[in-house]
Amino acid sequence: MSEEVLFILVIVSMAIWVAVSKEAIKPSKEINRWKMITLMSAGSVSTLFITITLFQNLML
Repeated sequence: MSEEVLFILVIVSMAIWVAVSKEAIKPSKEINRWKMITLMSAGSVSTLFITITLFQNLML
């Protein structure tokens, strides 16, 4: 994977986690549970993908 694509994925992942943080600090009655689940799932998958890619690059 090219470095540019990985960089864009890192930026997108950071934006997702910022959105999760903003949703998490809301009062519990205002939190949109489905939005939180979707954002956390997307953030987890993107973070896992980035981590695997970086470890593969270390092994080369």
